[in-house]
Amino acid sequence: MEKSISLRGLSKKGFVYDLRTFRRIGEFPYDNEGWGLTHDDKSLIMSDGTNKIRYIDPVSFAVTRTIELYAEGQGVVNLNELEYVKGEILANIWHSTRIARVDPRSGQVVAWIDLSSIVAKEPHREEEVLNGIAYDKSAARLFVTGKNWSKLYEIKVTGNLR
Repeated sequence: MEKSISLRGLSKKGFVYDLRTFRRIGEFPYDNEGWGLTHDDKSLIMSDGTNKIRYIDPVSFAVTRTIELYAEGQGVVNLNELEYVKGEILANIWHSTRIARVDPRSGQVVAWIDLSSIVAKEPHREEEVLNGIAYDKSAARLFVTGKNWSKLYEIKVTGNLR
């Protein structure tokens, strides 16, 4: 059975759904706020608004490791939406126009994706910010959107993703 997992940020609960029926089949607690969630082949990968990313076992939901994100020696905070793409973690920085390309082993930001030209086209109310990243693995396409935006943008990243 294929599953989907969602987080309820302030309630500190995660929910597991059957992808075929969308029926909730489980839930689990976690100790921090849940801002973003993605996965690699082995773990769930979760952000909480700090500069920490937690790797979580998809069966027990226990934290197996934590990395801290840094760029040029400074912690990168407000990590929000995450997407795992070709061996990198893409991390949206809440209330910014950038997405960090992160080395999942070291936590170092290896490059930035600047989306200021897209953000400038969208509403400028306080919370209507860049807030979504999706990767279509079968067609190698990357998409971004924002909170309450009416559009989904396909973007091309210059420089290879791993």
